[in-house]
Amino acid sequence: MKIPENGKLLRIFIGETDRHEGKPLYEAIVHRAREKGLAGCTVIRGIEGFGASSRIHTAKILRLSEDMPIIIEIVDAEEKIDAFCKEIDGMIQEGLVTVEKATVLLYRHNDKK
Repeated sequence: MKIPENGKLLRIFIGETDRHEGKPLYEAIVHRAREKGLAGCTVIRGIEGFGASSRIHTAKILRLSEDMPIIIEIVDAEEKIDAFCKEIDGMIQEGLVTVEKATVLLYRHNDKK
């Protein structure tokens, strides 16, 4: 698969406890991205953050939160990212979704494994 040099970066900010149809929302988004043939998807768990509620979520032992920030990043062609945003709109009840330009320098896969 080839990604055009001028792609888009989709970044989704949600909480670890957010759910969709009974499973973690981040997991549902990753599986949907794979079903739709996107180039790849990465889930990053934050160690501290806050959102629209301004409530701090932290991994510090004295203030341990069970709802850590989650960031999902996907880079692909503009039209695929735009279509995927429509696909996930109904899945996200609370959070932040951003899209920005991305210059793809390389995207490689070693088939020799």
